[in-house]
Amino acid sequence: MLKKLGELHDDVVVLDADLAAATKTGIFKKAFPERHIDCGIAESNMIGVAAGLSTVGLVPFASSFAMFAAGRAFEQVRNSVGYPHLNVKIGATHAGISVGEDGATHQCNEDIALMRTIPGMTIINPSDAVEAEAAVMAAYETPGPFYMRFGRLAVPVINDRPDYRFEIGKGIVLKEGTDVSIIATGLEVNESLQAAEMLAKDGINAEVINIHTIKPIDAELIVKTAKKTGKVVTVEEHSVIGGLGSAVCDVLCENAPAPVLKIGVNDVYGESGPAVQLLAKYGLDAEGIYKKVKAYMQ
Repeated sequence: MLKKLGELHDDVVVLDADLAAATKTGIFKKAFPERHIDCGIAESNMIGVAAGLSTVGLVPFASSFAMFAAGRAFEQVRNSVGYPHLNVKIGATHAGISVGEDGATHQCNEDIALMRTIPGMTIINPSDAVEAEAAVMAAYETPGPFYMRFGRLAVPVINDRPDYRFEIGKGIVLKEGTDVSIIATGLEVNESLQAAEMLAKDGINAEVINIHTIKPIDAELIVKTAKKTGKVVTVEEHSVIGGLGSAVCDVLCENAPAPVLKIGVNDVYGESGPAVQLLAKYGLDAEGIYKKVKAYMQ
């Protein structure tokens, strides 16, 4: 998508931190070498460079693993990008436990929580390739700092339909339901849809909502679905502390109190292993979601 964006707009520049092959920014580099900057293994400096470029009319997309983009460079993101509200787009890849064999040090389950604390930061966590492409385009078209979260694991395409429309800050109801609201983000959207099919066989009619924008979050839709079903479940490949679940609870506590089950990484570190097996072990695959929601409904 960055290559396509570069073809459309000559003010797009891409920065990476010695990870062009892993993050795929190398595709942009090959097409536009004069607009690509490899900052080396120096993520904090990369964010500073991106901030500087944005002040001269360019639109920088800075990319690295989530652990480094949100973790190592947090102070620069906060002070050099967030505080002056600069037009910098951060593409954080390899987030969550689905990084797999890279293990706990690289499995960033805290990035959404960190980025939520930065005033004015827009946070997007796409559910598939279609949504990821739409998110990148929307980030370019919308002034201000963006944090876009991308995984490593390949996921099924679920948004390849004519009526699909991406809008920042607006969730999408993928399945209507009456018994419980499953609010999911990122790769967990597809897993939640599968879990809903399994729940239907047990007579539980689940509503499934895709929240691709964590901040600003779609408070109106969250309140509406909570009032409709009376029970809410949040699902994220992120810590249950500070991520989607916390954002949903913030909305409901203030506007429509309802019981909430948060499904995510439960205040533990990840571990090394195949991504699919890790999702199953941590209860973040369709089967795990199904079991937890079914128990919650009893």
